[in-house]
This record gives sequence, C-alpha cells and structure tokens, in this order.
Amino acid sequence: MKLGTEELPMPYQNILLVGCGNMAGAMLDGWIAAGVPAQAFTVVNRSRRDLPDRVTYLPAIPESGGFDAIQIGVKPHMLDDVAAQVARLQGGAVILSILAGTQLDVLEARFAEARAVVRVMPNLAVSIGKSPIALAAGDIPEAERERVKAFMDHLGTPEWVDESEYDLVTALAGSGPAFVYRFIAALADAGEELGLPREQAQRLSIAMVEGAGALAASSPHDPAELARRVASPGGVTQAGLDVLDKDGRIRRMLVDTLRAARDRSLEMAEEARASD
Repeated sequence: MKLGTEELPMPYQNILLVGCGNMAGAMLDGWIAAGVPAQAFTVVNRSRRDLPDRVTYLPAIPESGGFDAIQIGVKPHMLDDVAAQVARLQGGAVILSILAGTQLDVLEARFAEARAVVRVMPNLAVSIGKSPIALAAGDIPEAERERVKAFMDHLGTPEWVDESEYDLVTALAGSGPAFVYRFIAALADAGEELGLPREQAQRLSIAMVEGAGALAASSPHDPAELARRVASPGGVTQAGLDVLDKDGRIRRMLVDTLRAARDRSLEMAEEARASD
C-alpha cells in the first residue's frame, strides 16, 4: 500500500490493542493517519471509545484471531489478568508493552510463548507522527527488531535503547512534552505579566516553540549553536540568555526535573516487582 508516492512497510497484518486509553488511542490515530489500514486493528477496551471507521471493537479479549502483534496498554496492576487471557493468543505474536515501570523480565515471564517481547515508550505526539519512541528488548532476532522499528516509524522517531537507560529516556522523551508545555504556559504568563493580552501571549509562545523546534530538527547545527547564532553580544536575546544561564540555573533545573521523573519511573518498577 502507498501513502502518496511513498511505499509503506506493513510488518504486521493483524494487530490487537489490549487497552485503548489516551496513549494507545493516540498511537492508533497515528498509525491510521500514516496509512496503516484501519481494518488491521482490533481494539479490546472496557468501553467503546470513538474508534476510527473499520477498526474492530471487542469488549473482551477474543479466544482466537491469528494476531501477529499484540500491544498491551492496560494499567500495570491489570497485567496478570490480561496476560492469562492473552496466553492463548501469544504464540507467534510479538508483544508490545506500553506499561510504565513494567520491566522486560516481568513481561517475558508472563508472555513466555510470544515470538518477542518489546517495551515501547512513546508520547502523545504519536498522533501526528512526531514522537520520539524508546524501544527495549532482550535477545530477539534482528529481523524482529527491524519489523518493530518499521511499525513504529509511522509514529515518529523510534530508538532502540538498553533497558538500563529506559527510565531516563522515559523521563526525557515520554514525560518531556509536559515539561515543554509547562514552559510554553510560563512564557505566556510572563508575556501577560509584562503587558501582552493573555491570548496573544499564548499564541506567540506556541508559534515560537513550534518554529524553533522545526528549525532545530532540520538544522545541521546543534541547539547550543543555534542559540549562539540568535544572540548578538550585548543584544536583546543575550540579555535574556544571561538570566537563564546565570549559575547554570536552567541546566540544573532540568537535570533535577529529569532526575525526579526518572527516579519515579524506577520506583514504579520496584512497586510492580514487589507486587509480583
């Protein structure tokens, strides 16, 4: 199948989504927007959410179905119940888990008959194909790694990472949009406090971040160099940068922010293991 003139890889033909909350729903929207056929998806969810046309909805996990990919997107405390029901379907399927804090060894113990088990950490920008996506797996065939990556390519920029780095990547790439949104809101607040109408300050802040991000993604220069190029010595931009850079305050604040998010991810993994 094609989207425009670009050939779309179809590594999985029959995909089961177990749980379709905000994140799984955004992923579904992103896959379909990228051209993956809606009829390739079956969604199991407690309530029938507003699903795209031609996606199959089921209120419970089916007895059979020949699925080659099964994504687990339920609350972590529901894993055991779901794993018991998915057991009859996992043979020959890759298991994709978007469960926060649930590590590979815990997943592999519950899906021992699966072809492969992969942790996946996206953010909500998957709905527009713009999410960084962390992928982690144990010893799985290289061909399966390539299939998983091709499937996630539709949603943004997938990166294979070692599971030892997964909690930090979760803090940076998974939680990161919330930190950026907080920055945008704070920038708009500052503009309003200094005299701009609130709605105008917010529009300008959003447009500025959108343009800056797009330029950073397409530029051959790294962000630090881009900041240097915007600022002239003794100029307007440099005056603002001097405030941000004083005593390394913005760097220290962001290190502390990522550390707190990473440490909470590690705590959740320990909580999940303690309840095992």
